[in-house]
Formats: sequence, C-alpha cells, structure tokens
Amino acid sequence: MKHHRGRHVDIESVEELDGHLAAGAGSLRGWRLRSVDLTSRSTALRDAELAGATFLGCRFASGDKDYAEDEGALVMPVIPETPVDTYRSRLYTAEELYDDPVYARSLDARAYAWLQQPLDADDELAITLHDHAIDAALEAWVRARRDEGTRIVGMMGGHALQRGEADYATAALLAQQLANHHVIATGGGPGAMEAANLGAFLAGAPKTTLEDALEKLAAVPSFRPSIRAWAQVALGVRDEVEGRPGRSLGIPTWHYGHEPPNVFAGAIAKYFRNATREAVLLEVCDGGIVFLPGAGGTVQEIFQDACENYYADASAIAPMVLVGRRYWTETLPVWPLLQALARGRAMEPYVHLVDTAEEVLDVIKPEIRPEIRPASAP
Repeated sequence: MKHHRGRHVDIESVEELDGHLAAGAGSLRGWRLRSVDLTSRSTALRDAELAGATFLGCRFASGDKDYAEDEGALVMPVIPETPVDTYRSRLYTAEELYDDPVYARSLDARAYAWLQQPLDADDELAITLHDHAIDAALEAWVRARRDEGTRIVGMMGGHALQRGEADYATAALLAQQLANHHVIATGGGPGAMEAANLGAFLAGAPKTTLEDALEKLAAVPSFRPSIRAWAQVALGVRDEVEGRPGRSLGIPTWHYGHEPPNVFAGAIAKYFRNATREAVLLEVCDGGIVFLPGAGGTVQEIFQDACENYYADASAIAPMVLVGRRYWTETLPVWPLLQALARGRAMEPYVHLVDTAEEVLDVIKPEIRPEIRPASAP
C-alpha cells in the first residue's frame, strides 16, 4: 500500500484492501484501487463510503459497479484484449518485458504486435491510459532520485552501434564513470543506448568487470537476426554481476518496437507514443545530455533539446555535450548550426563539442551545476 499527498492511497491487491478496512477505515475517499478483483468483496464495498474513490480496471460482482458509481466513485473500465496493464503504478523491469524465453511470446513482443493491428476506440483509450500511468510512475521514480540529491544525465546515440565495436566500449566506459555521481538515462534501446545502460549498471565495478561483460556481449553483436539470442546473452551477463540498477533509466517506445529494449536499465519507462517518450526523455535529464554519434533520431533529440534550452530561463538550462568533432562537423554537420543558434543566448556557455570521455567529465561534474564555460569550437 502506498501513501501519497493528503488522503491518496493506492491499493493494488485485495489483501491490501482487507488490511486497510480491518484497521478501521470506513471511507475510500481519495483511494485509487488498481486492477483489483473485487468480485468477492460486495459486502465490504457496501459497508464503506465510496464517494471520491477511483477504481481503475477493477472487477466487480454483478451490480457492484453501478452501485459504486451511484455512490460517487469513479470507475474506469477493464479494457479487454489489451496485452499491457493500462493502470500499472510502476515502471517496467527487464524481467517483465522478457517474461518468456521465446521472445515472440514475451510481453514486449505481444505489445508491439498488438500495436501493429488496426486499433479501435477502446485500444486508443488503453494506449492513453497506459502512457499516463507510465508518466505518473516515472515522475515518482525521478522524484525519488532527486530527493537523494542525484541528477539525471542523458546519453543519446545511435541504435545501430554494435557490441564489439570500439565506440560501444567507449560509450559504456563513459557511462560507468558518469554513473558514479549521476543517474544515467537513455532511450532504452540497443546500440549506444545499451552501452550506456550497461556502463551505468556496472558503476563502481572494476574495469576488468566491464571488459569481461563487453567480451561476452560481443558474441552476439546485434539483435538481428535473433532478438532472443541478443537478449539472452545480456541477461546472462547481468545475472553474473552485482550491478547498480538504480543508477540507470531506459525510456524506450513500442513505436520502434522492432528495436528491443536493453536489459541493463534498472527501470524502464516504456511508452506507446513516441512523441510523449521523446519529450519526457529530454525533460528528465536535468544534469545535461551527452550526444554520441547517431542518425535521424539523435539529431532530432539534439535540436529538440536545443529548443528547450533556447527558450529556458538561465537557471533551468542543462549542458549539451556533442561527442565527436569530425562526426558532428563533417559527417552530420550539426555543430555549426547548434553553435550559431546558441550564440548570444543564455544557453551558449552550456553547449560543448568534444572528442574524449575526459572532456565530457570536465563538463558533466558531480556538483549541482556543471562548470560554465564558453562554447567550444571545432
């Protein structure tokens, strides 16, 4: 049972309900009951005051749903044939998403397959309710990290980066170092995102532990052609070491469901709608964002973040660090435009172009606010 501000109480099992009622509660005002089977609790419901209660996806005995609504409760329906819990109160774990050794039967795969089907009004409602529930769960998770005095640093980069490549190892090592003082947030997928979540998972571990993990992962470089093989070797690596899952967050989306979520994020906020996911991913990174080489998605994130910083109050601007001078000035010449956009604005001292992990660590420091310095030139 979870207590929130005021009289808000979340109930997620019939045992929690029984315990609270046995302790003398007579009113359910402000209570939120999530996916609870109430078919055997008709007497308890009719003995309690229901006005102001919220029933999210609960099951009732015949007549009890109408009774609850007549008494002033809000009853949100069970939406059939939906693979996810639309009223969940927690973020996902890798175990939940990979709940079957055959990936095609897993929750992650079922949710993506469901999204590819023609959707009716109930399905659209389920998507909206699910993503709202993830929003609320993520807000609570982020608040807990900030209450601990920890800032969240984003690491963005391409999904095509493969295990065994030098840039994958570099990203993992950088994340491992950053995670000694920060929580690392990524888009939660494969490639650079997986490397960053892996490094954060192994924060504080010896360098040899990371090197051993990288070697084992390299045996299956990509999730193509087999997501199952790709995920299983990662789960094996994760189970062999004692990691720090609280230092790592993944925010993937079923919009790109053909790209599976990596298993190294300690908390996974998986959304259906990518637009919501992108906005939230940038919003939570109050300690700054490191942009590793990537393509369309990473470029979108750079300028979406730049737009937020462009209009932000000076006190709310977070550092932007582009890693790879040649990549961001020649391969995809994002830097000249970003530098021009920042010139003369409050964001200018927070925009950086670097080549090495050491330079990143010079910008993203353990202090509350990273060091302010002029925008670097290539």
